[in-house]
Amino acid sequence: MSAGRRPLVAGNWKMHKTAGEAREACAALAALVGPDPVAEVAVCPPYTALEAAVEALAGSPVAVYAQNMHEAPQGAHTGEISAGMLLAAGVDGTLVGHSERRAAGDTDAQVALRVRAGLDAGLRVVLCCGESLDIRRAGDTEQWITRQVRSALADVHAADIVGLVIAYEPIWAIGTGETATPDQAQEACAIVRAVASERVEGEALRVLYGGSVSPANAAELMSRPDVDGALVGGASLDPESFAQIVAAAS
Repeated sequence: MSAGRRPLVAGNWKMHKTAGEAREACAALAALVGPDPVAEVAVCPPYTALEAAVEALAGSPVAVYAQNMHEAPQGAHTGEISAGMLLAAGVDGTLVGHSERRAAGDTDAQVALRVRAGLDAGLRVVLCCGESLDIRRAGDTEQWITRQVRSALADVHAADIVGLVIAYEPIWAIGTGETATPDQAQEACAIVRAVASERVEGEALRVLYGGSVSPANAAELMSRPDVDGALVGGASLDPESFAQIVAAAS
């Protein structure tokens, strides 16, 4: 991490926790991280638990992000949710382009539109990118990440840096127990920063690592100069484990 960039640790709960479970977990997390953590902290509950999380975290430094959003403000998009709906629920930001969403059909073009729509709405946007194991084994990691980031930021401008974060998540390390080595994480996050520098001030951009982050490996991963925090999956479901990762960001 750079001393000039405040770390961000965000927990992606995926399809876990009802509203009641979210309320309980958020109350516990707020107590554990305290009123003034070194890192920015966010949780990403499922849509049905967003308002419960917002209520439980009111007055705490922990933000609430959605896991995805549609690019249109409204319309015939069954099963989708708009930036305006998220704002009305009290949400602070959203993930965009997570590999699990891309696997379900979200295209590069849609991701770019969602980045722009989220920023225009005033949401913090965490753009996700990352490669599969086949792509890494073929030696095409840099080319793949470059394409994803360049495409997603096609309509992003220098002033958008205040609302933009990019998370590098190697698909082969998501929920598998496999983790990129700190050197691999550093190398990929440096690529992300270099490509994003075509559109925004690279040294001001926060780049996160995600992929089986745990209390055991978080500090070493986040010690690298281009890793400004973590997007945490499974470990974020347990408030104690997640709070330990937040503490590791210091």
